[in-house]
Amino acid sequence: MIRAVIFDLDGTLVNTLEDIAGAVNFVLEKRNFPVHETKKYKTFVGNGHEVLIKRALPPESKDNFELVSELKQEFLDRYGEHYADKSLAYNGITELLKELKRMKIKVAVVTNKAQKMTNYIIPKYFGKGIFSAVIGQRDSVPAKPEPHMPFMAMSKMNVNPDECLFVGDSCTDMQAGTNSGNVPVGVLWGFREREELEKNGARYIVSSPGEIIDIIREINQ
Repeated sequence: MIRAVIFDLDGTLVNTLEDIAGAVNFVLEKRNFPVHETKKYKTFVGNGHEVLIKRALPPESKDNFELVSELKQEFLDRYGEHYADKSLAYNGITELLKELKRMKIKVAVVTNKAQKMTNYIIPKYFGKGIFSAVIGQRDSVPAKPEPHMPFMAMSKMNVNPDECLFVGDSCTDMQAGTNSGNVPVGVLWGFREREELEKNGARYIVSSPGEIIDIIREINQ
């Protein structure tokens, strides 16, 4: 029986790409580094903010720890002021969350976005009290695809691994779902392609949020 759904955030619940790209490009331009088209950031996001900065930097600068740390903080400062300029919840997500609540299916968020930023974004787009757990990246806990954060969410929801779907848009999410013993569900409205999701363990792939309800009903029948 499926009793809970764990969601990724960026590219799954909310389309945050333009605001992320804008903030990174802002700090790159300040330092006279090349900037990138927004679509390029689809391949940069998903593994936390430090990795995001490294991927955006030229090859010769990626291993400069001090520079990466400075740019990461500058990015967080800028993004903290502009995280909701252009970001929007994906069509159908709000309706999906309402239906899951009606079905008494618990929901959580597990993201490699920093906890502080996650705490801004979730109530901005979904209000308070929707999610039983909101787990963002923090220094003391390994990021996805390691299972530590999903297990934190499952503990708060009081569910077993095989009672959860893990819904996300990237290889990191599919691997995290597999590593956590969940049912990995890949979404096609996010930042990555079907092939990546299939290669990394997606058990189901959906093109609209409502299909997640169909999966739960299929498993639970």
